[in-house]
Amino acid sequence: MPEQPRIAPDAPLSPASLLAVALEAAQAAATVIRDATPRVREIVWREKGATDFVSEVDLTAEMRILEVVRRHVPHAAILAEETASTVAPDLLRSGIVFVVDPLDGTTNFLHGYPEYAVSIGVLVDGSLAAGVVLDVPMDEMFTATAGGGAHVNGARIRVSAIDNPQRALFGTGFPFVRHEEIAPYVAQLARVMAGAAGVRRAGAAALDLASVACGRFEGFWEMKLSPWDIAAGLLIVREAGGVVTTLEGAECPVARTSVVAGSAAMHAWLLRTINGT
Repeated sequence: MPEQPRIAPDAPLSPASLLAVALEAAQAAATVIRDATPRVREIVWREKGATDFVSEVDLTAEMRILEVVRRHVPHAAILAEETASTVAPDLLRSGIVFVVDPLDGTTNFLHGYPEYAVSIGVLVDGSLAAGVVLDVPMDEMFTATAGGGAHVNGARIRVSAIDNPQRALFGTGFPFVRHEEIAPYVAQLARVMAGAAGVRRAGAAALDLASVACGRFEGFWEMKLSPWDIAAGLLIVREAGGVVTTLEGAECPVARTSVVAGSAAMHAWLLRTINGT
C-alpha cells in the first residue's frame, strides 16, 4: 500500500483518510502475525490474568500499528490492549483516538485455531469515524466509515434478512475471567438455545461482530468486553444496518461494556430473550 500523507492537526477530519491509515496499520500487524504462524508452537506466552494471555506476537503487532499511526497521524491518541495506551478509556471524547487490538483471539492463535484478527477503530471527538477488522487466516478485510457503509474486501455488506429466531444463528462469548458471571450467563445461553437454530462461540469478538455485519450471524452477545474488542466492530455492524446496544438496551459505547448486536428484528428478540422478558 502506498504511503499516505501525514494528517496535520488542523486538517479536515476525513473518515476515508483515517480508514486508509487504519488499513495500512492492520496490514502491518497481519504481516507480523502471518510470519509467526509457522512457529506458533515455539512462541513464549505469559498470563496477563487468569486465562488471559499475551505473546511476543501481540506486542510486536501492536508496535507495528503504532509506528504506522504515529507516522501518519502523530497527534492522535492511542488506546491499545497491550502496552501502548496513551489515553484512558474515559477520555475518548476529544480529538482523534485509535482504539487498537493487535491480535483479537490470542488464545486461538497460540493453539493454531484459525479464528483471530486485527481490530482498529478510530474515534473523532468521541464518535466512531472508521473501523477495520482484518481476519488474518481468511484474509478478509472488514471496513466501515461513518456514513459510508460497511464492506468486506471492497464489497458492500448488510446484516441478515432472517427474522425468525428458529432459523437464526447467534454468536456469543463465554465469561472466562469472572467466574461469578458463569451462572447468569448459562441462564442466558439456555434461553437463546431453546429458541434459536444454533449458537456458536469462536473466541474473537471482533470477528463475531463482523459476522453479524455480513449476515453470517443474525446476532451476537457477550456480558463484558473491552473497548479495543469492539470499537471497529460496532461501526461495521451499524454501517451494515445492524443495531448494537448493552444488555440494558442502551446504545453501546466504546468502553468496557456488555454487547448485544444483530439485525433490527433479531436484536430485539435476542435482547428480550437474554433478559428473560
